[in-house]
Amino acid sequence: MSTDVDTPSESPSDTTPPTPPPASVKALPWWTRGDTNAFFGLGFNILVNVLTLTVLMTGVVKLPGDDVFGTVLPALGIALILGNLYYTLLARRLAKRENRTDVTALPYGPSVPHMFIVVFVVMLPVYLATNDPTAAWQAGLAWAFMIGVIVMIGAFVGPYIRKLTPRAAMLGTLAGISITFISMRPAAQMWEVAWIGLPVLAIILIGFFTNVKLPGNIPVGLAALLIGTAIGWIGGYMSAPDVSAAVRDIAIGLPDLRLDMLFSGLGDLAPLLGTAIPLGIYNFTEAMSNVESAAAAGDDYNLRSVLLADGAGAVVGAAFGSPFPPAVYIGHPGWKDAGGRIGYSLASGSVIGLFCFLGLFGVLATILPIPAIVPILLYIGLLIGAQAFQAVPKLHAVAVVAALLPNLAQWASGLVDNALAAAGTTADKVGSEALGNAGVVYDGLKTLGEGAVLTGLVLGTIVTFILDKKLVYAAIAAAVGAVLSFIGLIHGESVAWAANPTVALGYVLFAIVCAAYALLPSAKTPPEVVQDEVA
Repeated sequence: MSTDVDTPSESPSDTTPPTPPPASVKALPWWTRGDTNAFFGLGFNILVNVLTLTVLMTGVVKLPGDDVFGTVLPALGIALILGNLYYTLLARRLAKRENRTDVTALPYGPSVPHMFIVVFVVMLPVYLATNDPTAAWQAGLAWAFMIGVIVMIGAFVGPYIRKLTPRAAMLGTLAGISITFISMRPAAQMWEVAWIGLPVLAIILIGFFTNVKLPGNIPVGLAALLIGTAIGWIGGYMSAPDVSAAVRDIAIGLPDLRLDMLFSGLGDLAPLLGTAIPLGIYNFTEAMSNVESAAAAGDDYNLRSVLLADGAGAVVGAAFGSPFPPAVYIGHPGWKDAGGRIGYSLASGSVIGLFCFLGLFGVLATILPIPAIVPILLYIGLLIGAQAFQAVPKLHAVAVVAALLPNLAQWASGLVDNALAAAGTTADKVGSEALGNAGVVYDGLKTLGEGAVLTGLVLGTIVTFILDKKLVYAAIAAAVGAVLSFIGLIHGESVAWAANPTVALGYVLFAIVCAAYALLPSAKTPPEVVQDEVA
């Protein structure tokens, strides 16, 4: 090796540049000031969801309060603590590997869509047929167990699907979920009692989206909850006698295995597979989108590790008596933006788990006004919806919108179904013609919304490939859509052979059109829009 060094006493080895010392490992704190903000935000998010599932179990399935507070909630509590502990350790491992202190742990709690699906689609029909809430509970446990198994199987195929699926499709699908199922109900609950909800929303939006600090750096989430609760009590929205009655009903419950109930439910598994298979696939595709969302925010987690943990959480919860599968939440970028790092997730899961063990949810429901809590969900929905457009090239914004549509359709058709059920009828009884005359394209909404998560991924992928002029890939993606439609995983009410052959035919013809366009000379030129320009 030649050198320009003019000191003759130096040997060649002396002239080799010294190896730089390894970068100093940054101290990794367990808690930061931002964790306090994120803790109150995520904690109240999980709190609302647990309060909701408690009401669903007691009010819809008619399960006795002793079973709900003594078994279901403690089982959910142990899953929350173990899951959030795992994701805390996963975040610390990522932070140490990349020598960063700004890693944010993945948020984790009971899956919101599954809460309503397991109650209204799985448990309620069993209860109505048998008038036995225990039989309905057992069916719910078997269903949650199968969800967990399917998600763990998905852990071995999910990473490959993630590599093949464009980011616009995944984030667009996630935005669809956040805008419809995460944002719209809280928004409606806020405007029902706007004099409580809107001041809380103002505190959250200013505190999380600007650099304006509260005096003494009071956590934004805590300030929002305290002020909203104070307004609710001063305004007469809450009731002191309700609190007293709830305090008298406090009962401590510790998790214990309910394998006998789980095995009883598994004994009649066949009717449950029609929803367990697509919802299990929904779980791992949603988790895949959540991991992609976290990666877009700067934290690239191992998808297989996440899916295995989500599946295990559902299995463990079912074994202890909870029919509500937990999952990674979609709000990672929101908690990161709020300053959350590693400690907030474990603290949230531990506190809510402790509340589950102590039977405090009945009391909390009478102390905290719902309109003072739900604005945090609207904040998460706004942030995730915005991220879908900000973290992809401008060219792909059209694909994001395409991926949004199925969840919008599912949300809208669900509102129609619920409204008709409240009126004592159904869409079949009213008829498509009558609904159409009223401006409701019900059949189309229903078909587009079935299997919304997978449908969003398919549509977003197709449109992304078209925008990139990868027309052969678009044809392949459309062919996949045809197969999924034919077996009912998308656009079908249930998994079945020839579930929706007409939609499958539509996808086949779509694929043929894409393949034909791919043969044209102009299809060989690159897209006109610069693809690496991010919106």
